[in-house]
Parts: sequence; C-alpha cells; structure tokens
Amino acid sequence: MKKIRRLRRRPMSEINVVPYIDVMLVLLVIFMVTAPLITQGVKVNLPQEAAGPIPSPTVDTVVITVNEHGDFYLDIGQDKGQPVDDEILYQRIRTLLEYAPETPVLVRADDQVEYGQVVRAMIVAQAAGVPDVGLITQPLERSRR
Repeated sequence: MKKIRRLRRRPMSEINVVPYIDVMLVLLVIFMVTAPLITQGVKVNLPQEAAGPIPSPTVDTVVITVNEHGDFYLDIGQDKGQPVDDEILYQRIRTLLEYAPETPVLVRADDQVEYGQVVRAMIVAQAAGVPDVGLITQPLERSRR
C-alpha cells in the first residue's frame, strides 16, 4: 500500500509579504523620479486679500516692463528705453544682484500682452537669482468695484 503524503498547510501568520514589499519599493522609486518633473513653474506668493500698495523698500526697485508686443524693457542700464532680449535681461539682473542681492524685482505688463510673456520674464528673473518676483497692477476704480 502506498503512503499518502499530506501537504502541510501554512498558517495565516506565515503569509509571504516579500512580493508586496518589492512592488511598493518599485512604486516608490517611480514616484521619486517623476515628482520633480511634474512640479514645474514659477514660485509666486499670491495675496489672500485684496491687493494693496507695496511698502517702500529701503533699496531701489528694478522693474521689468513687458509691452503689448511682448518686448522686455529694464529700468536699469544705459539704454532704458530700448527693448532687451532674454539673455541681456538675465545678465543685467544677475550683475545687479551681485552688488545688491536684496534688490526687489517687479514685473509690469500691458493688459493686452500674452500671459506666457509675463511668465517668461518672471522665469528669466528667477533664473538670474531673484528669490521673489512681484507684479505691478493698477488699482481698480471705485465705480468698478
């Protein structure tokens, strides 16, 4: 007569969790690699209330102006009334921040300009080393509120 072998059953406390841990580690690596790629943009502190005047800084403020055609103008340097490209804008702001690192930078744009041009000006300023870029607006008229 042949002996019948009985299979030994594992108790529930001995479930193998190694495959689950492997899957979780792979997912963790995927999220760690893709998270920095997803979060792109310009850091802007948005107001929580109605906009008010900016307190007068102790140093001069630099203003980047974007006209209705998308041209950049910088209010420092020899040719203030001449349009500048991204590279010149970057170099001038970078040079200024080497001498006065606390200089506030503001962007003033025409209301007809594309939003992408304003963001481009902010990105160039941020790449030059400006920690916070402000936006200049016109106050609303009383009759519009």
